[in-house]
This record gives sequence, C-alpha cells and structure tokens, in this order.
Amino acid sequence: MLDNLPRGTICIEDIEIGMTRSLTKEITDRDISLFAEVSTDHNPVHLDDDYAQDTIFEGRIAHGMLTAGLVSAVIGEQLPGHGAVYLGQSLKFLAPVRPGDRVTAEVTVTAIDHSRRRVTLDTRCVVDGKPVLAGEALVLAPSAKFD
Repeated sequence: MLDNLPRGTICIEDIEIGMTRSLTKEITDRDISLFAEVSTDHNPVHLDDDYAQDTIFEGRIAHGMLTAGLVSAVIGEQLPGHGAVYLGQSLKFLAPVRPGDRVTAEVTVTAIDHSRRRVTLDTRCVVDGKPVLAGEALVLAPSAKFD
C-alpha cells in the first residue's frame, strides 16, 4: 500500500516530534507580479517602486501571503506532503521580504494526535538568518491505512 503513495509523502504513522523539512526560494519580481495577479492584491507597496519608496519600508516588498505560501509548499510537498490537508495556520509577519531575498521556509513537528491524524507544526521563514515570519499550522496527515 505504501508504494501507491506520492513521493515525498510522510504518513501519520511515520511522523515524529521534531521532524523538520524546509525549502529555499529567491523571491523575484515575477513572483510578486504573478501573486498580485492571482490574488488580485495590487497594493502599490508591492508593485510600484516610486510609491513604495515613500512608505515605512522605503522600497517594494513581497506580499506577506506570498512568503506564507512557501510554508504551504513545505507542508504540501514534504511534511506531511501529498494528501495533507490544512486545518489552520497562525502567522506573524516579523520583517519585510524584498525582491531578490532568498527565503527559507521551515516546518517542525511539535505535536501529533494519531487518533485524529492531526499534526501541529511550528512554521517559520528566514532571510539571511533573520526571522521574517513565524506561526503554527494544524494539518490532517495522510495515513498508510487509508487509500
């Protein structure tokens, strides 16, 4: 039965406290433009250099939810991976992410409820070692016992 699971999936039966997965991605102007298009969030602080220069950020920044989306990618592709279902996510945005920044998104298992297939994850993003996002996710993990 395990052979039928998508690559990268970690089933509830194999998840352990402290397990960690991450990814790193450079945020590009194209990423920001595409996110604005998909989300319909065209706030000029993300898209207009002249406008953004006169804000508290003194330059353009990526959408916070674009950064949070990297956490979602780790959960959906690595831990637990394919078949995971988001149940909740808290987020704190700690610092701006700018075009050209290399963001590392990381999730760590902090609690497991095997009977309900629920996994609690510490979620965070850093740029050059500096925290830019922190939070906690609750996900429903896939099980090897169910197809």
